Amino acid sequence: MKDKVLILLSVAAVISLALGLYQTFGATHHGDDTAKLEWVEGVAIIVAITIVVVVGSLNDWQKERQFRKLNQKKEDRIVKVIRSGKPANLSVHDILVGDVMLLEQGDIIPVDGVFIDGHNVSCDESSATGESDLIKKVPADAVMKALHEEEVNPKKLDPFIISGARVLDGVGTFLVTAVGQNSSHGKTMMSLRDDPGMTPLQLKLNILAGYIAKLGSGAGLLLLGVLTIEFLAHLPNNSDSPEEKGQRFLQILITSITIIVVAVPEGLPLAVTLALAYATKRMTKENNLVRHLQSCETMGNATVICSDKTGTLTENVMTVVAGTLGTGKFRFVASDDQSSETSQEDGESDVHAAGDDKKSQTTTEVPMSKLSSAIDAAFRDLVKQSVAMNTTAFETEENGKQVFVGTKTETALLDWARRCFALQQIAIERENCPVQQLFPFNSKRKAMGAVVRLPNNKFRFFVKGAPEILLGQCTSAVSDPTKSPMTASMASDQQEHIRQIITDYARRSLRTIALGYRDFEQWPPENARKEEGSQNIEFSSIFKNLTWLGVVGIQDPVRAGVPKAVEDCRTASVSVKMVTGDNVETARAIAKDCGILTEKGKVMEGIEFRRMDDRERVNIVRDLCVLARSSPEDKRILVKALRSLGEVVAVTGDGTNDAPALKSADVGFSMGITGTEVAKEASDIILMDDNFSSIVKAMAWGRAINDAVKKFLQFQITVNITAVVLTFVTAVGSETQEPVLNAVQLLWVNLIMDTFAALALATDPPTESMLHRKPEAKTAALINTPMWKMIIGQSIYQLIVTLILHFVGPSFLNYPSGQQKTLVFNVFVFMQIFKLINSRRIDNNLNIFEGITKNKLFALMMSIMAGGQVLIVFVGGAAFKVEKLNGPQWGISIVLGIISIPVGVLIRLFPDSWFVAIVSPLVWVWSKIPKWKRKKKTDEEDSEHLGAGGVKDALLEIRDDLAFLKRIKGGRISQISEVIMKPREYRERTRSRSGSRSSSRHNASPMKAALGMPGILAASVGGLSPVERPVSHDSRNTDGERDQEESRKD
Repeated sequence: MKDKVLILLSVAAVISLALGLYQTFGATHHGDDTAKLEWVEGVAIIVAITIVVVVGSLNDWQKERQFRKLNQKKEDRIVKVIRSGKPANLSVHDILVGDVMLLEQGDIIPVDGVFIDGHNVSCDESSATGESDLIKKVPADAVMKALHEEEVNPKKLDPFIISGARVLDGVGTFLVTAVGQNSSHGKTMMSLRDDPGMTPLQLKLNILAGYIAKLGSGAGLLLLGVLTIEFLAHLPNNSDSPEEKGQRFLQILITSITIIVVAVPEGLPLAVTLALAYATKRMTKENNLVRHLQSCETMGNATVICSDKTGTLTENVMTVVAGTLGTGKFRFVASDDQSSETSQEDGESDVHAAGDDKKSQTTTEVPMSKLSSAIDAAFRDLVKQSVAMNTTAFETEENGKQVFVGTKTETALLDWARRCFALQQIAIERENCPVQQLFPFNSKRKAMGAVVRLPNNKFRFFVKGAPEILLGQCTSAVSDPTKSPMTASMASDQQEHIRQIITDYARRSLRTIALGYRDFEQWPPENARKEEGSQNIEFSSIFKNLTWLGVVGIQDPVRAGVPKAVEDCRTASVSVKMVTGDNVETARAIAKDCGILTEKGKVMEGIEFRRMDDRERVNIVRDLCVLARSSPEDKRILVKALRSLGEVVAVTGDGTNDAPALKSADVGFSMGITGTEVAKEASDIILMDDNFSSIVKAMAWGRAINDAVKKFLQFQITVNITAVVLTFVTAVGSETQEPVLNAVQLLWVNLIMDTFAALALATDPPTESMLHRKPEAKTAALINTPMWKMIIGQSIYQLIVTLILHFVGPSFLNYPSGQQKTLVFNVFVFMQIFKLINSRRIDNNLNIFEGITKNKLFALMMSIMAGGQVLIVFVGGAAFKVEKLNGPQWGISIVLGIISIPVGVLIRLFPDSWFVAIVSPLVWVWSKIPKWKRKKKTDEEDSEHLGAGGVKDALLEIRDDLAFLKRIKGGRISQISEVIMKPREYRERTRSRSGSRSSSRHNASPMKAALGMPGILAASVGGLSPVERPVSHDSRNTDGERDQEESRKD
C-alpha cells in the first residue's frame, strides 16, 4: 500500500479496534447489562479498507493484464521464412534457429543471423552499434573465400545480420543463428524493460487531483482542529470514563482522516486507465492496434487526416483490367463486350501514328481471354519474362493452391501473366534466365529492375515502374506486338500518344505500370558506374536508352465504407487529404470517388509542392486536397506545414521512408498488412486492416476516452464537494461532534466514487453525436462550462436536501435519531446513483440516455451500487451504524434521488453566459490568491532515484555480449582469418589461465559464430531444417583480456 492517507486510517482503525475490544471485554461496566459492541466500528473500518484495497488491486491487475496482451499483440508480426526447403509465413515468435529468413526493404530484423545471398542489402545498425553508417552485407561464402584468398580488405566484409537493425535497401536471405532473449536485441530489451509513461490526460488529471487533494486535506485538517478545540473545551465537564474519552477523540481523528480519504480523488487516474484499457481492447477488435496510449487521446482531437491511397482508401485488391502493348495500336480489355476494332477519332486519346501523314489509324482491342493468341509468340515470351524475372514476389501453397506472395502490384502482374500467358512457377521460369542483379523498387526512382542472363549468353535489363518515368528514358519501342518483336525509334508524337493513353487510364481510376527493357552484350557493361564498396552496378548508369514494351492499367476499387467515413470526418470538422505516389489524374479520380476532392479543393503534384517556400505552402495547405506523385519527404513537409498552423495531424504510412512523416505527425497510422516494420515502429497506431474507415473509428474512440474521463470527473467532484461539506457542517453542528455520515459509510461512498462509477462511466462506447462536434483545441480546459454548471448545481441540490433532512427533518418527520441518520445516508447514496445517469453527458444536450443500452457494464454497476446500499441498510446495522427503514422512508430516498435527473435538465437549460457572469468574480478572486509552488528537483537529486546498479550492470553485460560487433565494426573481422587458418593456436589463446574453459552460457564468446559459420551454411544448403545452436564455452575474462590486447595493437 503506497497510499499514506489510507495507511494512516488503517493505523487509526487498529487503535479504535484495540480500544473497542478493551471497552467491550476489559473495562468494568457498572450496573450496565447492555451488550457492548464498541469493537465493531474498528473491524468495519478495517474490512472497508480491505475491500477498497482489494478492489483497487483487482482493477490494476486487470488493467496490467489487458495491456500485457496488447503489448504481445503489438510485438507479433508475420515474417517470410524458408523452412525445410519450403517458403512459409510465420509469426515472429515461431522463428527457430536454422530457419532461412527473407530480407526486404523496410524490415526490422527480429533475430540474429548470417547473410546467405541477396542484392544490394544495406542495413542501419545504429540501434545496436551506435554507428550511423549504412552497412553493406556480403554473403558469408564470399567472406570465407575472401579471407582464404586475401583478395579484399576484411574491414569491408560484414556477413552478420543483427537483430534490431533496419533493412534500408535490397532483398536477400540469411540463416537464423539466435532468437528471442538470446539475440543481441532481445538481450538489450530484456535488460531495459520499463513501464510506459503517463499520457497527457493522466498528467492533467494528476495535477487536478493534486489541487482537489489539497483542498480536501485542508478541510479534513480544519475539521480536526475545530472538533479538537471543541473537545478540549468540554473536557473539564465531561464525566465519561478515560476509555470513552479516548474513543471519542479517536472518532474525531478517524472522521477527519476519512474526509481526506474521500476528498483525495485517487479514482481520477484510475478512470483514465480504465478508459484506455477498455478502449484499446475494443479498438483492437475494430482493427486499431494501439502502440502508444497517448495517441488515443490525441486522435480524439485530430483536425486533419493525411491518408495514403492504395489499400487505405482503396481495397488493395489489384487486378489488371486493361493495357496497351507497343506504341498504342494494340490494346486489351478485361471482358469480351469491350473488345472491338475502332477508329481513333473521338475521345481524349485521339492521336495519329508517326509517318502516316496524320491519317486516322485503327486500334485493335481484344479481350484478355484472347490476348495470348492475338500476339506473336516471341513478344508474348518477352512480356512474360519481363513480369516473371523483375519481381521480388514468390510462390507458396495455401489451402492446396499455389498463390503469389508479395506486393499487390507485383502479384497482380504475375496473376495476369499466368492467366494470359500460361506463366509457369517463377523458379522454373528463372532456370533458363538466372538473375544477375536485382534493383528493388525505390520510391525516389519509382521503378525497379532486374538483369538476367539470356540463353545466348547475352544480358537483358528488365524495368517496370511509373509510366511517365520510364517513357522519358525510352528511345525505342516494339512497333507491332502481333508480329515478331521489332523495335523502332520512338518519335515525339508517339510518346505524346502514349502519354494520352496513360492519362485516359488514370482518369478511369486505373493504376498504370509501364514495362521496358534494354539489352547488353556483356555484364557488367563497360564504363558503367559501380556502387561504392561493391561490384554492383548503379541503377542510374543503365536506366536509359530503354525499349518500350507497353503499359497496363490495374484496377483497385474504392473501399465500400470510405465515402461515408470521409463524410463522417467532414461532419466532425476534420479535413481529409490524400497523399499518393500515383499519377495526378488517377489521384484526382479516386479522390472524387471518395468524396475527398471538394469544389474549391486543390490538386497538386509533389514536385510542385516541394519547390514552394514555407509561406506559399502555409497559404495553400488548407485548401490542398490531393498531393499526387508525392514522395515520403513531401508527406513530411505537408505534415510540418499543417502543424505550423496549429492543426492536430494524423497521417498514414506504409513504407520505410514514411517513418519521418509518421514521427512528425501528432498521430501516426501504419499499415498492418502492407506496412514495413520500420513504418510500424515509427507509428502510434497500426491499422490491422489498412482501412480508412478504421481511422474514423479510432477518432471516435479517442473522443469517447476524453468524454469518459470528463464524465467521471464531473461525477466525482460533485460527490467530493457534497460529502466533505456535509460531513464538516454536521460534525461541527453536532453536540456529540459526530457527523451524519460515519467513517464506514464514507468509505462505502468512496468505493462508489472511485471504483463502481469509474467502471460505469469509463466504459461508455462512442456515440454518433460525438462526430457531430468540432475537435477540442489543445489549450481547452479539462472542465468546460456545462460541466461546472452541473457540478455546482447538483452539489447545491444535494446539500440543500441532506442538510434539511438532518437539521429540520426531525421536527416534521418525527423519526428516531438512528433512523433519521440512516435516511440521510440512504438519500445521499441514491442521489449519487441517479447522478451517475446525469453524468453521462458533459454538454447541454438533454438526452442523457443516448447509447446507454450499449454499455452493459453501466447497468451492472448501477445494480451493484443499489443492491449494496439495500443490503447495508437491512443487514449492516452494527457495522455501518444504520437502522432498518420502512416503505415510506425508502420511497423518500428513491424519489429524492430520482429528482436529481430533472434538476439536471434545469441546470442544462440555464444559459452558459449567465453562469459565467455569476462565477467570473469568484474566479478572479481565486486567481489573486498566491499559490505555493514546489521546488524543482536538481539533476543530482533525480539521479539518486536511478539506483547504484540495476541499469548500469545490465548495460555492462550487454556491452560484453556485443563485443563481437565491436570487432566487426572496428575492422577486426580479419581475426576470423586467424581462426580459420590457425585454429589450434586460436584455441590455445582462448583458454583461461587455469587451462580450462568456462561452462557459463552467459560467458559465451561471440567468436563461435565465425567458427561455426561454414558448418551452419553447409547444413542450411543440405536441408534448410531447424538446427540447435551449440553452447559456447569461452571465458569472458579471457575475451576481455584479448579485447584489451587487440585495442593496444590497433
